[in-house]
Amino acid sequence: MLNVRRLLLLAEVAERGSLTAAAAALSMTTSAASQQMSQLEREAGQPLIERLPRGVRTTAAGAALAERGRAVRRELQAAEADLEAFGHLDRGVVTLGSFPTASASLLPLALTRFRRAHPQVRTVVRAGVLAQLREMLHTGEVELSLLWDYDWNRVDDDQLTLTPLLEDPTVLVVPTSSPLVDSDRVRLSDLADQEWIIRAENHPVADVLRRACRRAGFEPRIAYASHDYQEAQAMVAAGLGLALAPRLALTNRRSDVRLLPLSPEPAAQSAREQPVGEAAPIRRILLAGSAQRAATPAAQAMARVLHTVARGFTDPGLDRSQLGAVRAR
Repeated sequence: MLNVRRLLLLAEVAERGSLTAAAAALSMTTSAASQQMSQLEREAGQPLIERLPRGVRTTAAGAALAERGRAVRRELQAAEADLEAFGHLDRGVVTLGSFPTASASLLPLALTRFRRAHPQVRTVVRAGVLAQLREMLHTGEVELSLLWDYDWNRVDDDQLTLTPLLEDPTVLVVPTSSPLVDSDRVRLSDLADQEWIIRAENHPVADVLRRACRRAGFEPRIAYASHDYQEAQAMVAAGLGLALAPRLALTNRRSDVRLLPLSPEPAAQSAREQPVGEAAPIRRILLAGSAQRAATPAAQAMARVLHTVARGFTDPGLDRSQLGAVRAR
């Protein structure tokens, strides 16, 4: 049977490309790490690493075994997190993962309500991008996490429990001086001649803009690439272009921009026309937990609060002038 500690060493070696670095990460001497690696190769019956002039690299067999080692490491970390959570239920701790737009909108309300109802429970929040949040769930660094997806990148992970919290529609951001403010119906296909503000660095909302415009039959002309939603709103207010954004991202709306809902495009008139569906892609906000571990009472209580708060963000009576004031509730 393969030795677990040696598997963990191989995983570190594969990630760091060096026996010395892997040994340091595991508080071992380089000599001891080399001996352990040689023993693992004897157990495996074949070479697992290749020595290079600088560092090492895994063989094909070593790479496959290192991936198993990473899975073992995740499970061990999750087991430690379980013990930590249940070992401190006398005072209660709930760890939650989140992403920027959720942290700036529904999460503060949820934390406030949770602390009022459960003042004895300590809350810890970890922020990250989607991949980081999923990894934190796998390792047990967080017990619950807010995640998001669109229909082309659905979160599909049998190690997680996924519960939809709300649908976050894409809205059009225009300056208050725009004639569109008084429009009863705005279609993307009517905006083909506009300039656009896009999110920089391959941000998911940049993908949303391009997909939505292409489905409406045109390629967007980009006037500016912003690094956050406040910057995007400022450029819209200055008249540089229009923007698309998920509604939750604009909870803190500037007074010199307006948020308009988009109307669906008319049905295609011929087989040559590109078919279109909803007005713009809708983002799902999800609450995720581990399918491998039972939720602590603190996590269950937090989940109930998050569901309650999320319902306030899906109020069908919410009109365009109120979108920026949800957080006041």
